[in-house]
Amino acid sequence: MSDPLLQVDAVDLYYGDAQALSGVSLEIRTGEIVAIVGANGAGKSSLIRAIHGIEKPASGRIRFDGVDITAWPSYRTCEVGVGHVAEGRQVFPNLTVLENLEMGATLKRARGAEKRTLERVFTMFPRLSERRRQPAGTLSGGEQQMLAIGRCLMGQPRLIMFDEPSLGLAPAIVHDVFRIVRRLNEEGLTILLVEQNVTASLKIAHRAYVLENGRIELSGSGRELLDNDRVRQAYLGL
Repeated sequence: MSDPLLQVDAVDLYYGDAQALSGVSLEIRTGEIVAIVGANGAGKSSLIRAIHGIEKPASGRIRFDGVDITAWPSYRTCEVGVGHVAEGRQVFPNLTVLENLEMGATLKRARGAEKRTLERVFTMFPRLSERRRQPAGTLSGGEQQMLAIGRCLMGQPRLIMFDEPSLGLAPAIVHDVFRIVRRLNEEGLTILLVEQNVTASLKIAHRAYVLENGRIELSGSGRELLDNDRVRQAYLGL
């Protein structure tokens, strides 16, 4: 087994006096899809924000490819290859599709590959190519999610963290989003998937963790957790 690409060790995170994460530990190996599932308020987004450097852990360590990145600012985590597709898509509505994608290519690690990566994004998302001169704010929710993923790809990430990528999307578009996540993994990207759609997440995940009240309560393969009675009762209504 290879060493973990991402390793989170005993991380605590607070918002004021409220503890959002308590002793969270997990690891992701190169080439995996790892899902983090849990209810609203479980701490899923807080975990991503801590990894990405948006929030500073009170204790614990976060390592990426063996380097301690605990509390690095987000621009530094991006530069070493940690990508983040944020909840709510967070596109720049007044910029065109092309300008949004170009914003993703401003990292040092992306320089020299902009044209090739842009062609890859437009091949993966033909609709973005058709709308490249259109303001991002005029796109549909599904198109904006494609744009958010494409912008992340422009930065040449090694790991992409998806924060609720299906939120607010129609069922047919949700299916497309999960298909894209699986395709990116097949093309060599490591994926951390934070998602409320537990069934869809566990079906594509190699491994998964269940986060409850800021703590990791269960872990296993995606199939093992799909078959776990506790998961089925709490998250699948079965």
